[in-house]
Amino acid sequence: MTSTLLRCTLASLRLQGRAGLRRAAQQWWGGAAARPLSSSRVPGSAAAAAAVEVQQAEASAAATAQQQAQPPAAAPEAPAYRAHIDFKFVRDNVEAVAANCTARLSSADPHLVAQLYEQYVAAQQETDKLRAARNENSSAMKGKLEPEARAALIEKGKAIKEALEGLEARLVALEDELQREGQRLPNMTHPDVPVGGEDVSVQLALVGQRRSFDFPTKDHLQLGEELDLIDFETGGVVSGAKFYYLRNEAALLELALVNYTMQKVVAAGFTPMMTPDLVRESVFEKCGFQPRAQNTQIYSVKDSAMCLTGTAEIPLGGVCMDKILAESQLPMKMAAYGHCFRTEAGAAGSASKGLYRVHQFSKVEMFVVCTPEQSEALHQQLLDLEVQMFTELGLHFQVLDMASHDLGAPAYRKYDIEAWMPGMERYGEISSASNCTDYQSRRLNIRYRPAADEAAAAAAADAGSGGGKGGKKKGGGKAKVPTQFVHTLNATACAVPRMIVAILENNQQADGSVVIPEVLRPFMMGIDVIRPKKKVEA
Repeated sequence: MTSTLLRCTLASLRLQGRAGLRRAAQQWWGGAAARPLSSSRVPGSAAAAAAVEVQQAEASAAATAQQQAQPPAAAPEAPAYRAHIDFKFVRDNVEAVAANCTARLSSADPHLVAQLYEQYVAAQQETDKLRAARNENSSAMKGKLEPEARAALIEKGKAIKEALEGLEARLVALEDELQREGQRLPNMTHPDVPVGGEDVSVQLALVGQRRSFDFPTKDHLQLGEELDLIDFETGGVVSGAKFYYLRNEAALLELALVNYTMQKVVAAGFTPMMTPDLVRESVFEKCGFQPRAQNTQIYSVKDSAMCLTGTAEIPLGGVCMDKILAESQLPMKMAAYGHCFRTEAGAAGSASKGLYRVHQFSKVEMFVVCTPEQSEALHQQLLDLEVQMFTELGLHFQVLDMASHDLGAPAYRKYDIEAWMPGMERYGEISSASNCTDYQSRRLNIRYRPAADEAAAAAAADAGSGGGKGGKKKGGGKAKVPTQFVHTLNATACAVPRMIVAILENNQQADGSVVIPEVLRPFMMGIDVIRPKKKVEA
């Protein structure tokens, strides 16, 4: 019996390590704290058995201590937020989701997501069963019981509690892993989107005529220097490569572009806004961007959870975060003028020269929150508004339905507009318009209450305020219509530096001057032509 009790004590104290095991053995055998254990203090064969048991326990404790002394493997970081991903859809359509990931060159693993979801559902069901058993056991203890019966229920409750704690810990771990893997999945893709790289993108329209020059043309860098408009040299000294100063008419041209664009979008029903340049990292992630990813385009603030915005899409997306909107509020259209900051990691080649690719620039961004039924029509409206503005500015451009490889994770479909840029002798992107369906709203937690539910609530309120004793009566008892996730869309109204590139290069004249587009002249303080300020040597 002594040996059995000793084994139980050693097992219960094994987690305390070598010192705890030695103290327990010394208590059993009465040895001094400083004296090693000796088998001669335990009579007969029990002494040898106990000594072996202690040696094994001490060896196990020593091994445990050695493992603990080594740096533990870093536990996966818990997700920063919980996305309301439709995991059931992923499980039920796993092959289609996998094909979508392949088409978009995504490394996400939908089969793993489906497997984790099955495990999570099973663990949730087991947890619910144990919670029900715990409640049933607690209810049983409220009655009058014999001591033996009460003791049995107490032991049962302890066992349930222990099992429940382990299962709940597993449930949390499964949910974390499910979120980590699920958040890597890209949006599904519109069936008309071409599969492949940029070379298979479909040209939807070609607008305007490419200008034919009867004199040698200059790129925007040469024009900017000769007309004293752009100063990359000082920008490099003050801030580093890919930073610049706009001078004289170029500074006015930026303001003119912004004012013209804001006038157009406000007339189209957009609410004008100015947004923060610093946004929480979690909001970036909820919008589908990865601030900490390798080769990220995002500037993160050291020792802070803040990042510099790469587009006003992000702070505009956060406007309705964690809100339930009424369907009558939709569509909600917002347009913001903001500053954009991008690392441009990996950028190289002729397309990265000058103003075409810089670390900081200004942009007017459009953002729409709407019902699922409205989103495709609104996507076309955004594109139509872009086409109208760029046509009024006199640009020659093409409209592309972008291929699957060129879609960011949130986009269901994306239209790009590329203007002809003589300096590069090719088309260059000046805007895009994306339908993100419910990808962002499931992460930002933006829902709306359908109109049917609003009408039912109004009817119930009317019924409660009229007739009956006391002026109140219960409503009709209609079940509430579940809230639904909104769809979000975003589109570039004006990316200022690239618009300046297109205007300077396409509107240059033989004498070195540049003609201001007519629609911008009301915002240019009476300037209609940018003329050389110093004689240009031949």
